[in-house]
Amino acid sequence: MSGLGVRNLLALSATAIGAFYLGSHTERERLQQSSSHVIRRLPGLPTFGTVSAASLVPAANSANLTATPSRVSQIMKYGFPGLDHVRSHSDYVLSYDRRNRIPHWVFEHLTAESVARNDAVDRSKCDFKPDESIHPFFRSQNTDYRKSGFDRGHMAAAGNHRLHQKHCEETFYLSNMAPQVGQGFNRDAWNSLEMHVRKLTKSYTNVYVCTGPLYLPHKEDNGKMYVKYEVIGSNTVAVPTHFYKVIVGEATDHKLHMEAYVMPNKVISNDTPLNVFQVPPETIERAAGLLFFDQINRKHLTSINGNKV
Repeated sequence: MSGLGVRNLLALSATAIGAFYLGSHTERERLQQSSSHVIRRLPGLPTFGTVSAASLVPAANSANLTATPSRVSQIMKYGFPGLDHVRSHSDYVLSYDRRNRIPHWVFEHLTAESVARNDAVDRSKCDFKPDESIHPFFRSQNTDYRKSGFDRGHMAAAGNHRLHQKHCEETFYLSNMAPQVGQGFNRDAWNSLEMHVRKLTKSYTNVYVCTGPLYLPHKEDNGKMYVKYEVIGSNTVAVPTHFYKVIVGEATDHKLHMEAYVMPNKVISNDTPLNVFQVPPETIERAAGLLFFDQINRKHLTSINGNKV
């Protein structure tokens, strides 16, 4: 067989294998017609809930693509909490809840360098914007939040991503937002928790944090338990009843320390200490239907919420 024939055969084989993974013949034709546009726009999706799967994220053309394989592997070092509509940006990874139009979870990897003041990064130049990688049916818009009485609350905090302007800008995608009570919560108690997480980079070489919403039940006058939450805007964006953060600090001696917090989405007194909101991490896992840091055996943690394991 000629060299040209071998190359043609290899090209056909590669196309067949790719087609097997991409889906139906109709969808393949659509992707082939606009492949360069799709690859530039869509974030990389891991195939399995492991760090090695993150290496499948394309690395070329990093100016237009999302996180490189090595960065995704760093962020997701200790496992994916779940695999529902996972997508990556240049400095964080999230799982998007298409029904509620907010994230299931958002994962970040922080260091002292990534949270340090950087005069080259200007938050005032960042604009809240719809995430066009989300299908229009499931996308939230700025108009959903307008006059709703709720802030567009960051899950991956802008202050956590100060290495590059692009990193900060990408935290302003609405796919990274959830409706939060403004005064007394997003701008106060929740902000205090975000600052606490950044402060942990002074104690730990690496800090990993997973953030997301909860919809917790409450008992009504008839004695029955209900899960009720408001929705806002024409896209019916869900307003969570609570928010969580699960954090792992990795010390220079490689010892691991975990903290877990749940805060109600309401006005919280400024004199309430953060440790009031600490909870066993498994209570968040049960409520959220997720498993956090599942590549870590909990028995190998040095401490949870400051208590020796």
